[in-house]
Parts: sequence; structure tokens; C-alpha cells
Amino acid sequence: MGIGFIISLIVAAIWIVIILGIMIPYHKKYVIKENGKINYKKTKIYLRWNVFDTLTLILAIYTIFCVQALNMLLTFGGETVENPYVQFFTNQAQAWVIVTISYLVTRISSTLKSIKAQIGEVHDIDE
Repeated sequence: MGIGFIISLIVAAIWIVIILGIMIPYHKKYVIKENGKINYKKTKIYLRWNVFDTLTLILAIYTIFCVQALNMLLTFGGETVENPYVQFFTNQAQAWVIVTISYLVTRISSTLKSIKAQIGEVHDIDE
């Protein structure tokens, strides 16, 4: 395993610790659970911009930077996978694309569930 991959794993671990250090307390504070399940009627956090979305935006920008740096190294520099920078940016780009897309799917699902709970509540009042 090249030095670029090792450094990339260390950087990814640091990112994960930072993300979890922010997200876990925020999730415990704002997400309302009843009987182990999220109560989407009472949890309003999914209906507005929040810390989760800001972290995802920062990760997406970082991922774009990694992909563009990798592209420049391969295109203009003629580097190969033996180069530590190519190893680093390859690993970072792959890891954070997966994380960002996973969060996007989860966020859309949670937002739709929350909207459904809110509309159901409004619909019940109208009847």
C-alpha cells in the first residue's frame, strides 16, 4: 500500500471523527424519538437547512476539489498510480463521493417522510 493511500486513510479518519463529533450530539438534541422510532410529526429539523446539510456541502466541495486535482495530475502531469498524490486524491474522491451520495439519499428519504407526516397532520384537520 502506497504512502498516498495511507495518508488518505488518516485524513479520512480525521474527517470522520469531526463529522461524527458534530452530528451525534446534534442528532440527539433535535431528532425526537418515540419507542425507538423517529417521530416525523414532532421532528422539524428535516424541513429546514441544518448542520447536516452544511457538512454535506463542505464534503461535496472537498470531493470536487479532490476529483479536479486528480484530473489535473493525470491529464497535465502525466502521473500514474505510483504517485502518492494520485493515490491520495483517488482514495479521497472515492470515499467522499460514496458518503455524500449516501447522505443525499438518506436526506431525501427523511425529508419526504417528514413532509408526509406534516401533510397527513394538515389533512386530518381539514376532515
